[in-house]
Amino acid sequence: MQESLLQGISADLYNALRSAEAIAPLTEQYPQLSIRDAYTIQQYLIAQRLDDGERIVGKKIGVTSQAVMNLLGVDQPDFGILTDAMTFNSSEAIPASTLIQPKAEGEIAFVLKHDLSGPGVTVADVLRATEGLMVCFEIVDSRIQDWRIKIQDTVADNASCGVFVLSDRLVPANQIDLSLCGMVLEKNGEIVATGAGAASMGSPAVAVAWLANTLGRLGMSLKAGEVILSGSLGPMIPVRAGDNLRVSIGGLGSCSVRFN
Repeated sequence: MQESLLQGISADLYNALRSAEAIAPLTEQYPQLSIRDAYTIQQYLIAQRLDDGERIVGKKIGVTSQAVMNLLGVDQPDFGILTDAMTFNSSEAIPASTLIQPKAEGEIAFVLKHDLSGPGVTVADVLRATEGLMVCFEIVDSRIQDWRIKIQDTVADNASCGVFVLSDRLVPANQIDLSLCGMVLEKNGEIVATGAGAASMGSPAVAVAWLANTLGRLGMSLKAGEVILSGSLGPMIPVRAGDNLRVSIGGLGSCSVRFN
């Protein structure tokens, strides 16, 4: 697809983000849209956000479970870019009006102390480069109407990034079994989802290694100081104004968020 058309699509997504109004699925409007085109659109979208004064603070991995891969008809995850404007602290209130159709996911966030540059990054490399782990809520949001997405839609839409919430506790990576750690997500005092570290590609560290190696082939790397969201440990939970959520992960602690 022509660059001018890809730039136009990114402008449509940017306007949808700022107005909190969804648009028709890109794959319905542009059936010829490829995954490569979608990542180009994502780059244009992030450039617009950086022009607004936002700065990159990390990256996220999406589509890490086999069930979601099957749903979208792909055999690997995707990734998006995190900016400081997406960041919230535990127990902080998120204005629901700034989002369109948010869903909450419980995840493990990796905070890096060293760069990770692929290809060839292993799980051991990931753990050596990690300053610590944090419990995290990723609040995904789609600028595509009714979440009618294919992989090209979500990639172009910055992997359906919304905002994310970090706990206030940083735990050394060697103090937790990343595959076996259990996750419990509560909404308004009731348990609505459970999961485990193995839900994200067998281990969240495997997901981070995948991301480092995928970025390496694109001439990009994970940077020291960045926060890496390693993929959902359970199902997405729809949220709206008035909801209070809490996620707990064995060995890591908990994180809370509310919507007003």
